[in-house]
Amino acid sequence: MDISVIPIGNSKGIRLSKTLLEKYNITDKVELILEKGYIILKPKSEPRNGWDKSFKKMHENGDDKLLINDIFEDENLEEWS
Repeated sequence: MDISVIPIGNSKGIRLSKTLLEKYNITDKVELILEKGYIILKPKSEPRNGWDKSFKKMHENGDDKLLINDIFEDENLEEWS
């Protein structure tokens, strides 16, 4: 596949088609890898992006309670002393 290099401000860049973006799940960022004379573009994902804000909101709403007890009824804590 040939892709043209185009001017973007004082730099140059490439455009990726919507099909390629969807097929390789490219959203906001890509990782650029230089390896043995090749340029590799790898989709970059941030799966935990925004979790800190969500956890803070959960805490403010009181939604961060344990769903199960962290100590079981038959657990013997004295053996760890």
